[in-house]
Parts: sequence; structure tokens; C-alpha cells
Amino acid sequence: MAAHTTAHPPAPLERTLTLRDVCTALVSRDEITQKDAERVLTANIGGDSRQRHPLELIATAALNNRQDQRTLTLERLTQWLADWAGQPYYHIDPLKIDAPAIARVMSYAFAQRHGILAVEIHADEVWIASAEPFKSDWEANLRHVLKKDIRRVVANPEDIRRYTVEFYQLASSVSKAGGLSGGGTKATQNFEQLLELGSKDNPDANDQHVVKIVDWLLQYAFEQRASDIHIEPRREFAQIRFRIDGVLHSVYELPALVGVAVTSRLKILGRLNVAEKRRPQDGRIKTRKPDNSEIELRLATMPTAFGEKMVLRIFDPEVLLRSFEQLGFSQEDRDRWERITQQPHGIVLVTGPTGSGKTTTLYSTLKQLATPTVNICTIEDPIEMVEPAFNQMQVQSNIDLSFHAGVRALLRQDPDIIMIGEIRDLETAEMAVQAALTGHLVLSSLHTNDAPSAITRLLELGIPAYLIRATVLGVMAQRLVRTLCRHCKTASPMEPEAWATLTRPWKAPMPAQAWQPTGCLECRNTGYQGRAGVYEILQLSENLSGQISEHCELEQLRIDAYKSGMRSLRLSGAQKVAAGLTTVEEILRVTPASQR
Repeated sequence: MAAHTTAHPPAPLERTLTLRDVCTALVSRDEITQKDAERVLTANIGGDSRQRHPLELIATAALNNRQDQRTLTLERLTQWLADWAGQPYYHIDPLKIDAPAIARVMSYAFAQRHGILAVEIHADEVWIASAEPFKSDWEANLRHVLKKDIRRVVANPEDIRRYTVEFYQLASSVSKAGGLSGGGTKATQNFEQLLELGSKDNPDANDQHVVKIVDWLLQYAFEQRASDIHIEPRREFAQIRFRIDGVLHSVYELPALVGVAVTSRLKILGRLNVAEKRRPQDGRIKTRKPDNSEIELRLATMPTAFGEKMVLRIFDPEVLLRSFEQLGFSQEDRDRWERITQQPHGIVLVTGPTGSGKTTTLYSTLKQLATPTVNICTIEDPIEMVEPAFNQMQVQSNIDLSFHAGVRALLRQDPDIIMIGEIRDLETAEMAVQAALTGHLVLSSLHTNDAPSAITRLLELGIPAYLIRATVLGVMAQRLVRTLCRHCKTASPMEPEAWATLTRPWKAPMPAQAWQPTGCLECRNTGYQGRAGVYEILQLSENLSGQISEHCELEQLRIDAYKSGMRSLRLSGAQKVAAGLTTVEEILRVTPASQR
């Protein structure tokens, strides 16, 4: 909001704000015109308008602020109300709220009756959010009960109404689910007993309260754009964390036995063996997001000292529909990648650590290649996203269906393009070479730090150099970097030393300015929103292929690749820094040092 010299309008004493109160105050502070105010008042005579907060009614009208002509959103109006009342503005971030603790501050009925919500609890004071800053009839009563000071803050009325219901319902479900177990865990239990927590005195995985907790957990993860959900058993509790834009955030702590029941519920949904807690298991769930679009979750369990840990990886089928530009490819990257992948036969490799987006790149590439005239077959461990355009097979070690056995089976299916989830051993590598030599295009992934290292990795596995020269078309290494929030990023001078570190040993021209993360409501004050790929694409030209031998040096191969036009991951990242998409610090965080 713009600063004003106009005096504050008089505050309505000890009563609920009316639409006329707020409109009069906005006009007197030159935020809206009298005509706008009259239009809003006329539009909200009678009906259900009395059930809604005045700020919501004004926000619905989508008026423009007279000072800067920006739309008066509910969030901006809430900030204005906080300024009028002389109280701090507070944005409720559910990731930072301790729901069980705030539910203990006051009863749900008390919170609902007065339209208030506890948002922070400190040693000597409790922060209470309200959208009625001039009402204080509840303060003395609550201060007496809590025996702590109360700090008033102003929050969005929609958020207060929504989160009051959500937090109290969640706290109630956790409390009732925990009450079914008849007690908590003992710190003195040994390893074997801790693994058997679910065998007795455990809340039923199908209990309505456990079902509600799981439903809340999944919907909440979708809403927060999480890519992974971690449910981690600890000695006294189960910790829930979300990975958002590559960074883990602590979300909630469940009583240990409730955590076991939640894990069991998810195992039932994923068709896993609920009784088996000693062995890792994999499963999948298909469900819907609040907008009714389908989404897949991959479940993976692991036995730990304090019980079963579960990770749910969230796969959005819309990822398959993303263009190469949306994935972060520059035009040059796209041209090089398409030249490699549109060959009729040979091996194409994607490399990078876990979580670097290799699977997304492979699926998106296959989706681009999928036409009615080609047969695409995959062997994966596990199938991460089900795509009707592909024929997908899953590795099953219990019946000796390994990667190399799967590729052998695929070769009898008249394929045009084969995707192997990962080349882990010599047998799989040999089958990939065999498939390429017999006229198929093979796409696969490897775990190496950069693109040239994939060639030496194949040599280490035992593939002869002459077969690598004959089959490998190209290698792409990739990483995911967080992109700056477009709503709040700010320009600053580029530091020559930081740019030199990023582009060493290349003499890339330094941009005039850099962009820095600031933090706003859209990005949860992180300064970043979403991720994009940075790529290092090695196209094996005739000259480069000729240098691959049993004794070829990785460093020399890397130098020759750079001379042939390959850009390192850091140099690719520097382009994104220059374009204002990310920061030098983010590129340095995720990419290996350029070597030459």
C-alpha cells in the first residue's frame, strides 16, 4: 500500500466491522473513490453478504487502488486493515504452524465464536490472529486462562476461517487416533520391539481418524507443491517432512503409534504387505488432486531403528506434457538433444544424481518420440509414471525379472525405441549395446557426475571401447536448480568474483546485473518458486568417438568435448543466471566444479 498523509479514520470501538465502516475508512484514506464505495455497498445489500467479512466482499469487487492502480486483493486489504488498527500484519503459513499446540491454547468453540486463531506460542506470550482488530472482549478471559501475554496480529479472514477448521480437525483426529492405542511408546524398547509397534495396541489403519489424517496429508502435500513426503519414525514421535523445490521442510509431528497407523493406511492404499515390516517394499497409489486432476504417488518403505520409514514420491502426469522449454532447455540445448534422440538407432544416456530430473527428461523425450508408427517399450524399477503411449514393464527381482532379462524380453516384442530405467551392471549394459546394434534406439540413465564420465563408466563396467564407439550417440548430464520467484526477485549489481567462479575457465561476458531472492507470500518467503534443469550435452561426433579407447583419459575426453561445443553444467547455469532465472549461489550449490 502507498504511504498516506491522511489521518487514520476513527476506529469502531468494541464491535464487529461492518462493510460501511471499511468502505468509509478506505475512502477517507484515498484508497478507493466514493463511487467505488457506493457500488460495493449497493451490491451487498441483504443476501448472504452478512455472513462474510467486509474485506472479502470488497476483494470480490476487484477494485483498483487510487494510488498505484493495483488491484485491491484480499491480502492487500488485510495489510491495510493491520495498518489502520496499528497491529502487525501476519500471513499464516501452515508449514510453520504447530497444530496440536495451537489447538490446546483455546477450545474450537471459543476460537470460532470470536473468529480468532493462535498462530505462535512463545515462553511469555501467545500470538493471536484476528480479522476483527477492534474487538477485544475475549482478551481478558484468554489472558487469565493462559497466564501469558497476548500479542494481537491481523490475518486474512479467509485463512483464519479455513485453518481454524483444518488445524482443529487435524489435532482432534490425531488425538482420537492416539487415544485408541492406550498409551505411547517406551524409550527403553529395543530395536526388534520398535519394529513391531504395529502388531498390537495400534490404532486401526482403517479407523476414520487415521483415514482423515492421511487424506489431509496428501491434499496438503499437493497444495504445497511437494515432490516427496517423508514419514520418519523417531523414538517418541513420527516426523512428517515435505520436499518442496528440492528442500525438505518439517511439517508435523505425530505420536509414534499414530505414525505407524498412518504408514499402515498408506501401505493398504498402495497394496503392500502391511504385516511385513522388516523388508523394504515398493508400491503406488493413484488419486486425485483438489482440482480433480489425476496424480500418482510412488511408495517406498525402509526398516529403521524406530520403525518403518516411508517416502511417497509425487508424480504429476502433467510433467509428461511439458515442452523442453518448460523443462529448462535453451534453444541450443533442444537442438542438440533432438539431433541425438532422433537417430534411428544407438544409445542415448542421461546422467545425474538421484532427484536431478533424469526420469522426467526420459519420459518427456519418449513422449515427444511417441507416434502411432513407433513401438516404445520400457523396463523400469519401478514404473514411476504410467503412460498409455508406452508399453511399460517393471523389474521384479523375486521372479528373476532383472533389467537385462527384461531387455532380452523386449527385444522379442518388435520395438522401435527401448527405455531402460538404469544401467547398473555389465549384463544390462551388454543388452543395451546388443539392442542398439540390432537397429533400436535405446534411452537409459547412469549415475555419473557429468556427461564425459558416462563413457569411462561404461568402460569400467566392461564394455569394449569399439562397441561404445559403434553405439553411443550422446550423453546428457543434468541438475535441477531452484528458479527465482517472479513476484519478488530484485535486481542487484553482478559481483565479478562470483561470476568468475561460475564461468571459470571460460571467459563468458558478465551481465550488467544479477537477480536476488527477496521472499514474498507467493514463494513462502524463500525467494524461489519452482525448478528448472541445467544441462551438459555431449554429442559424440566422429572425431570424439575416434578418441574413445580402452585407455582413454577422462580429463582429455572432457577437454575435447568442450572443444567440440559441449557446455559444462556451470556454463549452462550461467546462462540462466544471465537471463535472471536463478542465482550464482544456486548454480554453485548443485553443480560440480568445471574441470579443464
